[in-house]
Amino acid sequence: MPRRQLISYIAPSAPATRRPAKGDEPLLRPEVGFTPQWYHEAVGIDFGQRWHVDVRYRHETVVAMRHELQRRFPGANIGGAGHDDVPLDLLTGVFGTCMIAAIFGLPIVYTANNWPNVEHQYLTRDRMAALKVPDLVANPMFQDLLRQVDEIERMQEQAVGFINWQGVLNNAQRLRGPDLFVDLYEVPQLVHHLFGVICETMLLGIHGLYERQRAAGIDYQFATISNCSVNLISPLQYEEFVLPYDRRIASGFDVIGIHNCAWNADPYVPSYATIPNLAYVDMGLDSDLEKARRLLPHTRRALMYTPMDLANKSMDAIYEDLEQAARNYAPCDIVLADIESGTPDERVLGVIGCCEELSK
Repeated sequence: MPRRQLISYIAPSAPATRRPAKGDEPLLRPEVGFTPQWYHEAVGIDFGQRWHVDVRYRHETVVAMRHELQRRFPGANIGGAGHDDVPLDLLTGVFGTCMIAAIFGLPIVYTANNWPNVEHQYLTRDRMAALKVPDLVANPMFQDLLRQVDEIERMQEQAVGFINWQGVLNNAQRLRGPDLFVDLYEVPQLVHHLFGVICETMLLGIHGLYERQRAAGIDYQFATISNCSVNLISPLQYEEFVLPYDRRIASGFDVIGIHNCAWNADPYVPSYATIPNLAYVDMGLDSDLEKARRLLPHTRRALMYTPMDLANKSMDAIYEDLEQAARNYAPCDIVLADIESGTPDERVLGVIGCCEELSK
């Protein structure tokens, strides 16, 4: 059923996220995305602070990016190009992956040709112990997000799209820095306090945004978690420190998706399989794809195909990789994210063609 699965979604210039599946996806479904640098060079867009706070400017750039995608990749439906979607997605990509860190007060650093980041103002252990769930009604970061939703709705009635809320581990690393991984051994209860505060803040933020979108007829009933840093902790540490909060987030929604980047997810897949409403999971080519399909038979799976492999492997080698995915892992998404400028358009179109051929 469509509501029981999520698929990868990359809006123009946005970090990859997830959205509900329609239920008619092909065996191998390519999802293609380019970095802000690619669009900066191709279209001349400045992705500085204005892009993230000025809705009308962002509307102009989204239209320009989609026209460029349609011109260079006709019929490929990359980033929605070629489809006159009404309303346009003017929300996905806003503040990059920094939303939770910024809610906790970390200043955002903007650049013209990249996603935003946050300053490295790491919490001390004393500040971790004193950390509380912020009042989002009085939080300037969250209120600016709602202001943008209001403005988008005035422009086109509905504010479709998603914020990248990350996951408790990613957000904790932004707030605490590399010392977090020492804390896991030395002050585990303090880590649980930090993760718990982050988890509740994420839930408040997601539900708060969804409630605001629902008032205009947009009804999202899922959450998505980014566990990009999970390979920096052991499977036992994931079970002890992260899984309880992933399950806590999952319990608040119909379904949940978990993103792992292109790492080997083998050590964590058994734990993911214990999350009953898991609707999406992705991993890298070095993972045991056949085992993942066996343990997660009802979960929409995705293969994160690295931009390095896309740019450097021969097309024959790429076809072999995709054939392996079709044989051992499909039905699945093939996520071609973070493609940099300099990667030939023909290479991207070639991979899309391979997916179409293998899906037949």
